[in-house]
Amino acid sequence: MAAHPGAGRVAQNEAAIRARVQKTSTILIADRNPHVRSFLQREMGREGYRVRLAESARDLIEWAVDRDPIDLVILDPDLPDAVDLQLMTVLHQRMPLVPVIIHAHLAPGRPGAAAAPLMVEKGGSSVERLKELAEGLLKATRPAPAEPLDAPPSKL
Repeated sequence: MAAHPGAGRVAQNEAAIRARVQKTSTILIADRNPHVRSFLQREMGREGYRVRLAESARDLIEWAVDRDPIDLVILDPDLPDAVDLQLMTVLHQRMPLVPVIIHAHLAPGRPGAAAAPLMVEKGGSSVERLKELAEGLLKATRPAPAEPLDAPPSKL
């Protein structure tokens, strides 16, 4: 069975969208552990994202208020000077359209962890799940690139 003639163009468009999202998206990683911050910075940077770091709740809030726009936050709520639910409330108030992925160790009874819709448990392969979620969230929240005006209309 022959491939649909537009299939190659669709794949090219998907690759172009992925590349554009990654090259233009900024991710803020907030974690108290400098090794985790460094590791995630390296891994997400390899995917083409601009990465900013926060080591405390205070740093995180400063990014939310005073610094360059952020497109996605990867957050371990176990930051110094933070209370889980208060931090999430402040983030939602300051950056209501910015998705937040909780990246933490699961602990029974931990406030806010069970209610977090985007939660990745820290572990050996959690970075791969973070990459998948980041790409999906950013692709969903960023506009797709327009086709050039001189390009023929795509047929799906």
